[in-house]
Amino acid sequence: MKESGRRKLLGIGVVGSVIAALCCFTPVLLIVFGSAGVLAVAGWLDPVLMLALTGFVGLTLFAIVRRNKAAKNDRPA
Repeated sequence: MKESGRRKLLGIGVVGSVIAALCCFTPVLLIVFGSAGVLAVAGWLDPVLMLALTGFVGLTLFAIVRRNKAAKNDRPA
């Protein structure tokens, strides 16, 4: 994978993790949904958001490991 692809993968993982963490640990979604008038659907969001947070953190870790492995392979012996 090229450097730009690894950087993009890492960026998606980090941004997704931050957004999911904000929605899980702060009432951001409750404020947004309350102002939009769809607060009734907020009850089932906790399991979905925790799963999304886990997935994005996993994607971030995967991208970091791939970046470090590629950097190790690119180094001259």
